[in-house]
Amino acid sequence: MQPLTFRTDDEVSRALPVAIAHLTASRVLGHPTETVYGLGCTLTADALERLADLKGRDDSKPFITLVAGLEMLGALGVALSGAAAALASRFWPGPLTLVLASDRTLPAGLVRADGAVAVRWTSHSGMQRLITALGAPMTSTSANRSGLPPAATAAEIVSQWPGAATHGLLLALDGGPGGTGRPSTIVDCTGELPRVTRDGAVSADVLREVVPDVVRTD
Repeated sequence: MQPLTFRTDDEVSRALPVAIAHLTASRVLGHPTETVYGLGCTLTADALERLADLKGRDDSKPFITLVAGLEMLGALGVALSGAAAALASRFWPGPLTLVLASDRTLPAGLVRADGAVAVRWTSHSGMQRLITALGAPMTSTSANRSGLPPAATAAEIVSQWPGAATHGLLLALDGGPGGTGRPSTIVDCTGELPRVTRDGAVSADVLREVVPDVVRTD
């Protein structure tokens, strides 16, 4: 299956029904973001299993969950308070992922052993429209096989998984070469102090301008 163009408003409008039908069939979507290209799916066990198989990793490393608004946090059983609320207010939508405690039982592949979930409100306009039209959060993980850098284009996604694309298990959205080229920064907000667990598009120094207590994992 060839990538669908996903750049202009009209192209996004034409792609949305196809992409949503693909996602609701528990298949994997290659998609642009404000950072790097990702692989995503709906939050169902079947879809998550397919994504994990395609990515080649187990449930010990949960996938990031993308939302298109604060109202979607309720579906994940998470709430913003303290440092998380301050960081979200400044950097969402944008390339910051927050790890938050959840009071819901969520599928394996979304949560850590302690039940925490990683969430980002994407600032990519096309993906915001897609997630809003889907009416629910979706997962995202960098679009690359182990040992390779994240795909910079939709064509690279297809070239890394040609069999899945040919058989319709993977559909790629061509959003062009945009994005920062760096993954989102991940901040774990479940402990006493917010902790940067992955450096990315937002530096720790910039985060500290909002929350001075932010620390880094060495």
